[in-house]
Amino acid sequence: MFCKTAFLTTALALLASASPVTQERGIPIALSKRGSLTHANGTLDATKFAAARAKLEGKYQRNLINMERNLGTEKFKELYPDVDTSAFVKRTGVALTDQEDDLEWTGSITIGSPAQSFVVDFDTGSSDLWVPSTSCSTCTSHKQYSSSRSSTSKSQRGSFSINYGDGSNAQGSVFTDTVSVGGATVTNQYFSGVTSESTEFREDPADGLLGLGLTALSALGHDPFFVTAVKQGAVSEGVFGFKLAESGSELYIGGTNTRLYTGSIEYHPVTSTSGFWQIGSGKLTLNGKSYATGLQTIIDSGTTLMAAQPNTVDKFYESIPGSSFDSRDEVYTFPCDQVPELSFSWGGKTWAISTDEFNIGQAANGDCAGALQPLSLPGGSTTWLLGDTFMKGVYTAFSVDDNSVGFAALA
Repeated sequence: MFCKTAFLTTALALLASASPVTQERGIPIALSKRGSLTHANGTLDATKFAAARAKLEGKYQRNLINMERNLGTEKFKELYPDVDTSAFVKRTGVALTDQEDDLEWTGSITIGSPAQSFVVDFDTGSSDLWVPSTSCSTCTSHKQYSSSRSSTSKSQRGSFSINYGDGSNAQGSVFTDTVSVGGATVTNQYFSGVTSESTEFREDPADGLLGLGLTALSALGHDPFFVTAVKQGAVSEGVFGFKLAESGSELYIGGTNTRLYTGSIEYHPVTSTSGFWQIGSGKLTLNGKSYATGLQTIIDSGTTLMAAQPNTVDKFYESIPGSSFDSRDEVYTFPCDQVPELSFSWGGKTWAISTDEFNIGQAANGDCAGALQPLSLPGGSTTWLLGDTFMKGVYTAFSVDDNSVGFAALA
């Protein structure tokens, strides 16, 4: 995704240490947050919520289409026999007037030689890098990539296109060039220089997107930036870590920042070849009691909400006394004085979701809206998507080296 519920400006911070023994080897990138799905008075912003939900649906439809192309239809059908991607392209989005304040985690990168700077959204739920190009006449509100200004730029065959559930879209040409994130620099990285974009993207404060998912999700059909960085030895460790919070948020490239968490990181193996950061054997505890086991969970920094299959979501809210569906805001609600308490575990520690994060604001019916929303995910009723609602409560590490996702308690 590219779920855009809030603009987050960032600054690069270089880690310094007096002792080479304790010096961190990775590269920290500070992240800051602006906006939410909730008005200042605590009520749900229905327009922003609808935008976040539409982009979430469009993002995962696009991911499945990319997976089928990259894996081949036969292999894809073995993994997901009930998914028909041909139905996705027939769906149309709902035009929305405000796309700007969906949640984003952005930072600065450079492309080319000499370096051209861009602000991009960092997203573990997608795998492509794209920024506007100078060939885009409608992209003037953003910084634009000039291939002619870069001595290392090479034009590649093919084209790039993205479409979201709300009708927003962008198209572009394909290039390879030198790309740097913090102090990690790679050469011949595939990306797109966008040549046209819809109004929703033109109004977005971020210039583009840097996907941190795995290769199978790539619409370009090539390794994403961090996989390239690992293969080229541009990072000392094939791991990156996220802290997402109201303040002090950070993406750490090439390791984990031990100053931001306590204890050790509890890693769990990725259980899918689909390109998602997906881990299995998950257990959900609801209000102190075991609710579901054997879950497959996708960890996605680019998604504000959390999601599961529609029938699964229906049953979840049916188990909460006083819950209902608000047809005006099209959101599931529950009494504001009975916010459900959720926690997840994967055979080790239990990681709780803050009730403040699960409660996304008061809906039109006077009750409070829940962050869990219905979404047709691959894998059936046991697949859950955990976005920032979950990630804000833990330090999360993604390991390309060991093909795993890990969690630790925030410091």
